[in-house]
Amino acid sequence: MRLPHAVRRSLVCLLTTAVAIAPGGPSRAAAPERVPVLSLATGADGARQTVDGYLFPATGDEPHPAILFLHGCGGLLTAKGVPESRQTDWAQRFNAAGYTILMLDSFTPRGVKSMCAPQDYQAAVLTARPLDALGALAYLKSLPSVDANRIGLMGWSEGGGVVLNTLRNPHAAGFRAAVAFYPAGCTPGRIGRAYQTPVPLLVLLGESDVWTRAAPCVTALQRVRGGAPIRIQTFPGAYHDFDWPRMHVHEVPKDRTSAGVVPIEGTDPAARADVLERVPAFFANAMSSRAR
Repeated sequence: MRLPHAVRRSLVCLLTTAVAIAPGGPSRAAAPERVPVLSLATGADGARQTVDGYLFPATGDEPHPAILFLHGCGGLLTAKGVPESRQTDWAQRFNAAGYTILMLDSFTPRGVKSMCAPQDYQAAVLTARPLDALGALAYLKSLPSVDANRIGLMGWSEGGGVVLNTLRNPHAAGFRAAVAFYPAGCTPGRIGRAYQTPVPLLVLLGESDVWTRAAPCVTALQRVRGGAPIRIQTFPGAYHDFDWPRMHVHEVPKDRTSAGVVPIEGTDPAARADVLERVPAFFANAMSSRAR
């Protein structure tokens, strides 16, 4: 007997909660260390800029794989000055699996709080963000506790778009794999047929997302010719921020787009349960010795 849709979603929600509190869920990580990261971006004086990194080191003496996290348009930090819960939840899960995590804060050192609303957008900061990521890659490679040959890249929303733009740079071949959640700017007009990624890329999209729409992104990426494999996964009924833990679905009128679209965001239990398995498996496969 097939259960009604509402009942099935309720069961998925219960199962997701159970996974989160079970032994296989995220362990509570120690407070991260804030570290200076030298970006490849330069200021008006020609000097390289410095941004903030929040380092969640894996335990153990042997070199560990690492993943660089890129925040969305709302920035990395909460009003209390700590990394927001979506990335902290992911960091705890990857720490438990033996990964070192570096979260990059491209906004606070530049005096930016948010770039979600059109009036807050700063083109120069967005242009600098891929260069921040490449600086962070060099930083991670310099750490004795990190395996320099096993570093991944992962971003959300604007940060997902930064992932796509970072991969345009030849130096991005220093990453082993990349994941972009609902990436901003993923349209045929911005992702041309000549676009290539030097490393395997996984793109995750909510089919009900009105902020970074899935259909144009799928069209754009399916037209790409050459480069490393690009995998696309869409989730029916999922809105923006579908992987955020325990966020009720709601509208965000203050971030209304220039076209008048009011963003909708919130957790989708089924999509979240999927990516909590899919993303670690993707990185584990890409980081394995046979993938070299």
